[in-house]
Amino acid sequence: MSNLLLIIPLLLLLSTSAPPSLGLAHQSTSISAFRQCLQNHNHSDAVLYLPTNSSFLPVLNAYIHNKRFIGPATAKPLAIVTPTHESHVQATVLCAKANNLQIRTRSGGHDYEGLSYRSPSPFILLDLNNLRRIELDVETETAWVEAGATLGELYYAIANKTNTLAFPAGVCPSIGVGGHFAGGGYGNLLRKYGLSVDNVLDARVVDARGEILNRSTMGDLFWAIRGGGGASFGVILSWKVKLVRVPEVVTAFQVDRWLDQGASDIFYRSVEKSEFTMPQVVTTPENKTKVMISFVGEYLGRTKDLVSYLSRSFPELGFREVDGKEMSWVETVLFWAMIPVNKPLEVLLNRKSEPSYFKSKSDYVTEIIPREALPGIWDALLKVGPCFTQWNPYGGRMAEIDTDEAAYAHRAGYLFKVQYYVWWVEDGEEAEARHVGALDALHEAVTPYVTKEPREAYLNYRDLENGVNSVEKPEWSKAKVYGEKYFKGHFERLAKIKAEFDPENFFRDQQSIPPFPHSH
Repeated sequence: MSNLLLIIPLLLLLSTSAPPSLGLAHQSTSISAFRQCLQNHNHSDAVLYLPTNSSFLPVLNAYIHNKRFIGPATAKPLAIVTPTHESHVQATVLCAKANNLQIRTRSGGHDYEGLSYRSPSPFILLDLNNLRRIELDVETETAWVEAGATLGELYYAIANKTNTLAFPAGVCPSIGVGGHFAGGGYGNLLRKYGLSVDNVLDARVVDARGEILNRSTMGDLFWAIRGGGGASFGVILSWKVKLVRVPEVVTAFQVDRWLDQGASDIFYRSVEKSEFTMPQVVTTPENKTKVMISFVGEYLGRTKDLVSYLSRSFPELGFREVDGKEMSWVETVLFWAMIPVNKPLEVLLNRKSEPSYFKSKSDYVTEIIPREALPGIWDALLKVGPCFTQWNPYGGRMAEIDTDEAAYAHRAGYLFKVQYYVWWVEDGEEAEARHVGALDALHEAVTPYVTKEPREAYLNYRDLENGVNSVEKPEWSKAKVYGEKYFKGHFERLAKIKAEFDPENFFRDQQSIPPFPHSH
């Protein structure tokens, strides 16, 4: 039933060549030359922050959401550029390239490994938070959204114009659209309308030559940035998206079940029925001795219709009318973000969130996990501490879209995308090692039941344990390790597009796509 979009499986548990590295003297010379270059391009100093500026650290830290990368151990940029116009982005690319400086591009700062704002080599941070205009056209049901806008700002702009249009994207309002869309853009409308990238009509991108390309001039690059990420190919300035239709009233719900209330059986039935997979949350109370699964969902229609459907198709859930909450689509955004739905919608405009220590991993599931395997997974979960695993259902529209339609490669045949997410409050390396180690153990426990050779992963849940490359001397063999996990058979095509648009590999990081080597 296409209107039933998600009841997320969450397991929520509270219990190529490159220039050489620059020495300090060369860094000083290069940054002076970089600054002069910007001025020569009529680039205002008002958008440039140097470490000597009192605003440098506040600007840097404003959009860092992972506390692992806030401290002094994390290398800081040589300068921060906060463009207010597209030409500022062009100048930054040209001037950084001319002075052998890398750039990192940050839209919302939610990159799980912080690759959008940190690097082991001298770099310039290009922070797009001032490029966040949204131009909405209700008549054509389209919108142009600049890369620095957040999902919350996009949802707010839509809701201010209409209550019958929406956009398929994620549930965290402070996520920047630039990276979210480029990596795929999973959201709660997926089973009805696909990913964010499946609803992208056009884009504007600054390439390695400093030129602005759009769909008509970028050719295969348009395919690449829809699921292949943007940071390997250029700087995405804005996206043109197709809005989707939703009813005025939708239903959101959460049904909690403990294991001794049959939660495992309900979980198994939900994954067994490929036509009805649901988001779920597995959690424990503070004593960390019990597991609870929360079946959380969104239905494009009235509660009474959902009750009728679930009573026929999924009676094991025991869903009652009182379990559903009718609201507008934009209010479901608050529901999923765990914000009271009676809050003013202006809360969606809050671009920042309180940083925390966290680490995430991901998997894809293509075969039903055996019922007898579930107790072992729950036991592994209990040992982790504060964490969750989120089982995002596929099927529906995702199974209909051709695998080669865009760079995002995980389509038909996939039951779930799984996220494992652990967080902690203690400072220090020991605490990080302990929590990350427990997460790794959980990830290992699930190994027999997920994709293999390679074990696939979701780009937007960045994980450096999937493999890393040198930013100074990147190697094709190392790139293939993480490239095939994130992009499957699309990796080589992405590398060939990279070779066409950035043959010198200017846009790179520890998990970027290098140019396809000539020897292959």
